[in-house]
Amino acid sequence: MTAIETIGELFAGPGARAYLGEPVTIGTHMLQAGALAEAAGADRPLVAATLLHDIGHLRKETDARHGEAGAQWLSQWFGEAVTEPVRLHVAAKRFLCAVEPGYFGLLSAESVRTLSRQGGPMTPEEAAAFAALPHAMDAVAVRRWDDQAKDPEVTPPSFPHFAELLGALVRS
Repeated sequence: MTAIETIGELFAGPGARAYLGEPVTIGTHMLQAGALAEAAGADRPLVAATLLHDIGHLRKETDARHGEAGAQWLSQWFGEAVTEPVRLHVAAKRFLCAVEPGYFGLLSAESVRTLSRQGGPMTPEEAAAFAALPHAMDAVAVRRWDDQAKDPEVTPPSFPHFAELLGALVRS
């Protein structure tokens, strides 16, 4: 089975389950996020990272570990331009809560609940260290699309829409 087929099966199977109290399934959430990144003109690796940011949830990882575990799993096929924003998207929420006034108020009730399990807002020192990381700002972009991708009124493109983009990024 190819990487794209393996990932596609996760969207078709576990992706159909409820998303931690959000009004859309986890797969729909991820597809909405990928579509938002694509519509914004993000480069291909960032669209892929946004689409795949919650792959750890599809692999049944805990909320606090899903970014790290998802990135590690994806690294068998994709480079850091895809995997690092996935790994850092949870930290990006903590970062934005620390540095952007009003960001916390934009979070869904479920995102607020999980924030405490993920470490809460960063300290100023943690935020400075995060901002200095390669791919940190890509992770922030993923986080913003992540926050917007929970609309039950939006029907995103299906997984096959992204298959060619993902296939072009798979390392040979």
